[in-house]
Amino acid sequence: MGGAVYITPEELMAGGHAAYDVDVPAYLWQQGDVVDEAAAGRVGSSAKVRLRPLTVKDIQIIAKAARDDEVLTSMLMIQRAMVEPAVKQAQVAELPSGLVAFLVERINRISGLTTTDDQLLALRDSPLVQAFFVLAREFSWTPEQVRALTVGQILGYLEMLNARKTGTAK
Repeated sequence: MGGAVYITPEELMAGGHAAYDVDVPAYLWQQGDVVDEAAAGRVGSSAKVRLRPLTVKDIQIIAKAARDDEVLTSMLMIQRAMVEPAVKQAQVAELPSGLVAFLVERINRISGLTTTDDQLLALRDSPLVQAFFVLAREFSWTPEQVRALTVGQILGYLEMLNARKTGTAK
């Protein structure tokens, strides 16, 4: 049927075992005097860490353990994703905050939990998001109210607005 090739469950699961070497700029990990970012870039000082993507199971464990504590969430993300060097939660707690933010951003990226600028622009320009915006603006609805609508309801309200604007409303 059209030569479609479907991915196997084993291939899907293999992505959870991937590991990525990430360059960490020196200014985030060097000790001693403050190293400015530009100087670190000129010297080329960096080191690598190896990270793996978070799995659904990891995210469930982190969400349950951390609840709404963003700091604990970040610490657990790093602990679960850092392959080399392996770190304990107490060690993660001692990391500089800039390094933690850098690692969490990289973990989110390799885990598919972030959106690129191009993806955000495409989402903004998508017909469904445009429809949500129009309905929220025209009817003073909250995002939750618009999100609760079915596709049929969205189309019906959009048609009603269009008829009102073109003067063909009944």
